[in-house]
Amino acid sequence: MDARLRRVNKEIADCKNDKTSNIVVDLIDSSPYHLRGSFSGPEDTPYQGGHFEVDIVIPESYPFQPVKMKFITKVYHPNVSSASGAICLDILKDAWSPVLTLKSTLISLQSLLCSPEPNDPQDAEVAKHYMTSKSSFEETARYWTMIYAGGPGKGGVPKATKGGTMDEVAMAGLEKAHVDQFEAIGFERSKVIDVLRRLNYRGANVAKINDDRVVEELLK
Repeated sequence: MDARLRRVNKEIADCKNDKTSNIVVDLIDSSPYHLRGSFSGPEDTPYQGGHFEVDIVIPESYPFQPVKMKFITKVYHPNVSSASGAICLDILKDAWSPVLTLKSTLISLQSLLCSPEPNDPQDAEVAKHYMTSKSSFEETARYWTMIYAGGPGKGGVPKATKGGTMDEVAMAGLEKAHVDQFEAIGFERSKVIDVLRRLNYRGANVAKINDDRVVEELLK
């Protein structure tokens, strides 16, 4: 058995034997080098109550090269791509050290959910939302946690969800009244949502973006 396989098997066993961290690592298929990690959303954050899964690929030169991780579960967070699950975290790049393990790296991801770094974003649109209106960002992140991570959806989750279906306005972190305003003058709802999201039409920013600018974007 080569050193990489021994190390990976030991780390998987360590996660199974540790009942306090609630970090789980499982095989995805027959390969010990393609794994799925999972953890609970941190308490007192919009991710509380959610169950988050991470795709893990162990490179050939592990542990001297960082593991490759991306979220399987969709997450609304400045440092996670809302489209691909790609993660912006220093230890997954140049700050990696061979002393880090699968468990410690997953714990760092869990901590990242507690402490977003909007000035070094993976998802620029989400980072703008966070910096424009933190309360609106948290409401949207809580809604995503409910929809994608099985979160409880209590306290501040948008009320526009009907019959358990996804509310596109809430998913984008926008106000229904703003979307309705531009839809009422003849623009398609999905186009309005896309434009308002890109313009970061939220919080104090709304007063800075006049209606003509929005219409100009909608006509493109």
